[in-house]
Amino acid sequence: MTAPTSDAAPTHDTVSPRLEQALRSALDGEVAFDDYTRHLFSRDASMYSITPLGVVFPRHAGDVAAAVKTAGQLGVPIVPRGAGTSLVGQTVGPGLVLDLSRHMNQIIDIDPVERTALVEVGVVQDQLNQAAAAHGLMFGPDTSTSNRATIGGMIGNNSAGSGSLTYGMTIDHVRALDVVLSDGSRARLEPVDEQERQRRAAADTLEGRIYRELPHLVTGNEDTITSRMPAFWRRACGYRLDRLADSGTPFDLAKFVVGAEGTLVVATRALVDLVPKPARTVYAVGHFTDTAGAISATTDALSCHPHQVELMDRTILELSRQKIEFAELGDVLVGDPGALLFVSFTGDDEAELTAQLDRLDALWQSNGHGYHTLRAVTPAEQAALLKVRKSSLGLLMAAGEGTRRPLAFVEDTAVDPRHLAEYTERFSKILDEHRMEAGFYGHCSVGCLHIRPFVDLTDPDQVERMRAVAEAVKDLVAEYGGVNSSEHGDGLARSEFNRQIFGDDLYELMRAVKRLFDPRDVMNPGKIVNAPPMTDNLRDRDALPPAAPLRTTLDFEVVGGMRAAADRCMNIGACRKSTSGVMCPSYIATRNEEHSTRGRANALVKALSEPDPHAALGDERLHGILDLCLMCKACKSECPMSVDMSSLKAETLAHHHQIHGVPLRSRLFASIRLLNRIGSATAPLSNLPGRTGFLRRLMQRALGITAARPLPTFQRASLLRWFRRHQRNDAPAPLGTVTWLADSFTTFTEPHIGQAAIELLEHSGWRVELAGGGCCGRSSLSKGMLDDAKKKAAALVGSLATDTGPDSPIVGCEPSCVFMLRDEHAALLPGTEAAHAVAARVKQVEELLTDAVDTGRLPLRADSWLAGRRIVFHGHCHQKAEVGTAATLALLRRIPGAQVVEIDAGCCGMAGSFGFEAEHYETSMTIGRDRLLPALAAEPADTIVAATGVSCRQQIFHGAGRTAWHPVELLREALATRNAPS
Repeated sequence: MTAPTSDAAPTHDTVSPRLEQALRSALDGEVAFDDYTRHLFSRDASMYSITPLGVVFPRHAGDVAAAVKTAGQLGVPIVPRGAGTSLVGQTVGPGLVLDLSRHMNQIIDIDPVERTALVEVGVVQDQLNQAAAAHGLMFGPDTSTSNRATIGGMIGNNSAGSGSLTYGMTIDHVRALDVVLSDGSRARLEPVDEQERQRRAAADTLEGRIYRELPHLVTGNEDTITSRMPAFWRRACGYRLDRLADSGTPFDLAKFVVGAEGTLVVATRALVDLVPKPARTVYAVGHFTDTAGAISATTDALSCHPHQVELMDRTILELSRQKIEFAELGDVLVGDPGALLFVSFTGDDEAELTAQLDRLDALWQSNGHGYHTLRAVTPAEQAALLKVRKSSLGLLMAAGEGTRRPLAFVEDTAVDPRHLAEYTERFSKILDEHRMEAGFYGHCSVGCLHIRPFVDLTDPDQVERMRAVAEAVKDLVAEYGGVNSSEHGDGLARSEFNRQIFGDDLYELMRAVKRLFDPRDVMNPGKIVNAPPMTDNLRDRDALPPAAPLRTTLDFEVVGGMRAAADRCMNIGACRKSTSGVMCPSYIATRNEEHSTRGRANALVKALSEPDPHAALGDERLHGILDLCLMCKACKSECPMSVDMSSLKAETLAHHHQIHGVPLRSRLFASIRLLNRIGSATAPLSNLPGRTGFLRRLMQRALGITAARPLPTFQRASLLRWFRRHQRNDAPAPLGTVTWLADSFTTFTEPHIGQAAIELLEHSGWRVELAGGGCCGRSSLSKGMLDDAKKKAAALVGSLATDTGPDSPIVGCEPSCVFMLRDEHAALLPGTEAAHAVAARVKQVEELLTDAVDTGRLPLRADSWLAGRRIVFHGHCHQKAEVGTAATLALLRRIPGAQVVEIDAGCCGMAGSFGFEAEHYETSMTIGRDRLLPALAAEPADTIVAATGVSCRQQIFHGAGRTAWHPVELLREALATRNAPS
């Protein structure tokens, strides 16, 4: 029988206007019901996609309660969401999404005596760990997504991570929760004795009813709970009735709702336990020829009582070699391992930890496990290894091509480690039988392997095979007494099988629990119980045929063009990290999903899926979503899928300009070389507008160039003029000729940097030729003026290809210009041999100078004024994205007696013209104040600041009041006989 209309699922057209209006009246936080926001929150890191009715961003618990009550009154489901990194679809649904990460992210209190932390649920795990570290404490569960996973998400999921052998799961660390119940009422869940339970049960409220009826459900079904709940301890499946059935513990609803995936309550605050942070951690990294050999070595490792045992297979290792971010790994590994086994030991006694490494090494050798064991004892030795290990998920996700992706549907099983080798062998046979490939990594210490088969969801046959694999693996897990969900939860991928896993009686008991907490079935329905088939709501299942062909200026080098380049995003949320790296600076400033690389990529997928993608790219809402992208290019290297948002934004801007025209300010910034040349020729008169308040305010009103930031100073003696007068030795240069790229900034506003570099190169034995006649096109590209950028690129490439020696290196001082030749010119000039030939000649000037120092051609003084000084270095975003900062650091560390430290301060926030634009100025400064400016403020006055980018130096001067040197200037100071500058 068809359900009556009044009980039918709410639709966007019938409910949304009333719901939106009611929420705007009731909430302090933002409310968004536009199509783009709904699309951005239709996906998480799973294979599912469900468009919600709307999204709210609560500012406090009162907002959460109001949202739940308002939505419930209209029969609209609630979908709580943290970072949206769920792998099996917990955070997508057809109702109202509550983004609890944007505003509710405060650490309220840390009690070092009680070893507890009181936090809002949007607090990120690394954020909590950084604050707790000041007291020698940390939050025990250690997820690989700790730089973006929220505490609320970990509670909803009962997350664990690599350290669960030592610290257990999230459920073991939750003391109390402030929650909102399904009727919008608020409650505090915590352990209570019988007297307190009865007191709470007496209330005529939903909370009272839960305290009255839930104990009866448990005591009447203890045998069922005991016999049917999976025996293996590491589980994140079903409702944890076993916790309530333990008569030896207090009645504790806080722990009971952990892992409930938002289907029973919405948590707003959490009181969690903290654990002592180990003083030392050491690693043994076993090298094995194959995965089976690594797994077989797990038993020996466990006998040594480790903190963790982690597996990484060849698939992950090969993917890591393709990423600049993990380049250091190749210098550490021995041979060509087919798998690695990371075994860690923690403690305070270094001798004891070393003895544990010795014991493990001896065991492996005596039992013939592996061919090499690498010891990583110091943080420096561990850095490259751990960086790759924590990125295994992202690296594996990047291995997909087109719509064939590694999917999470059988990736979270766990069995007793004693059975792991045999279990994995049989698991592999299931995959072989169904013609599926997969990558293997995970937590051997607790019998949990994350195995993700590659599936094309647009192919019905592959979808059928996926389901068959899921059913076969479910049965295999049961045979070994394991669990189907050990840390990633049930979600939409596994909930369907819970009746078979738990049996009818226990499953019906769980359904009764759901009805008790949520009589109207509005709390994240369809997860854990009453779930749809796992093959419903698949992300790519109903993908439309390709939209009308879109002509692009840039070459995106992927099948499917620009849309496929955006759709590479698998939503794992690495762009939401906020404590390390560069990506994504504007998200760090706003905490708004649409300002993350993930948000922008999903927005572009929506636009490029429209019948007329060209027109869709001109949409002002889309333009607003992309507006705060600084085009820092960090996503190209730090995003595991290498989603290149810089290029995607440039192409989108080009289409926007075709529809709406090019703004005057964009034309001006795109002509920066011409403006700088005129400014240099007319200096010092040209510098007056930057020093006159009235003229600066006029520029802000007329052009939108902020009056709050000082403008660059034009130099009459440009690098071009200096070079023409420069006295050079005409004797043959022993190293040949090097071509110096005279960029628009080093040439006209900071010529002293170019002079320093050229003098050093000549002193090293190079003859320097100046390429100073054209612009690389970076400024035009950043403004979406792609035809102009293409012309400039073609002219510069033509000049470099014909007017300079084919074997001469091309170097420069401004990373954004130098790396334009290596990267974007190929996309602007596809198929142009000269562009590729020029790109192959581009080097960093630091490489040539470091070689000159090491070979004695560039002798440095041990008694320069830099000896004994501390130098802190901030790298340019484009440099980090393209090649990393190793060459610059190596050069600085050649300065005798200098102490060189690289600060992990992300993006400076300047990003070329971005920081000069009035509407972006505050965002620019917010980004700078996040890490860079505080890091510099903490440095003593005599610390020397170095930065490779002109934008970075401008931001440092404006925001920190400090002058930043280019590294080549410092090298010349160590070479020249001169006094320290005043």
